[in-house]
Amino acid sequence: MAKLIKDEALSFATGGGRPTGKIDPTGSGAANAGYYNFYGGAGTWSPAVNLYETETSYLVCVDLAGVEKEKIDVQVQASELTLRGHREVPWQQQGDTKLKVHVMEIDHGAFVRTVELPSDAAQEQITAAYRDGLLWIEIPKK
Repeated sequence: MAKLIKDEALSFATGGGRPTGKIDPTGSGAANAGYYNFYGGAGTWSPAVNLYETETSYLVCVDLAGVEKEKIDVQVQASELTLRGHREVPWQQQGDTKLKVHVMEIDHGAFVRTVELPSDAAQEQITAAYRDGLLWIEIPKK
């Protein structure tokens, strides 16, 4: 059986009906290398993804709460769908008062996520809709 999952991509499984994937948020090939340099390095974070399948299409749901629609880029090349974008640091202005950060768990900065497309994906018919902080990508089957 051919390898379905690349180190840097999440893939739909072709057998057994369950999507599986190995996620590499750093893009370096080291899946356990951590998310990004907390102190502002050049790394990226990886948004959470759900993969679904119906009789006629595949669905990708991406959690992008707080990301402006204009800062989301979706590209399809070869057999991969890649999401790129940027989320600002969540911030609420408190007049002239300085905010002291105690905990910062919400990912921010540049993000990248790659999904390997199934061989029966109709790549030219892929559509996307962004609502309520979720990006829904529909990938029709051939």
